[in-house]
Amino acid sequence: MNVLVINGPNLNMLGIREPGIYGTQNYEALVAICEGAASACGFTRVECFQSNHEGEIVDKIQQAYGTFDGIVINPAAYTHTSVAILDALKAVALPAVEIHISAVEDREDFRQISYAGMACFDRVTGEGLEGYAHAIRILAHRLSSEA
Repeated sequence: MNVLVINGPNLNMLGIREPGIYGTQNYEALVAICEGAASACGFTRVECFQSNHEGEIVDKIQQAYGTFDGIVINPAAYTHTSVAILDALKAVALPAVEIHISAVEDREDFRQISYAGMACFDRVTGEGLEGYAHAIRILAHRLSSEA
């Protein structure tokens, strides 16, 4: 099994960006958490991708078709604005889990809409970076139950 972890804008600034909300661990720590969780769940390959550009995220989702078995995605700010990311997720039709470091449901009103989430079968929020491990476990369970 192969898993693609996609991270949207500003996640490359983890550890610097609003540590009271996003914590003090950096992006490299996020990647290490994903690699460890994927290995523990039996994934052969995990790729972590981050971009601040919507079109690059859409391209990466499209490239996942036929290469990856599932996606864990934190679209970050694009969660609330990007129909393009939603459409890409729907087009490839890979099982996907939405992840957010913070509890977006407890934040500003504009964060209550998740376009990407409309194409995901589950969502993890408010668990910090460890939420990525949780999301990977959810995806692995889904993939193993479909096999």
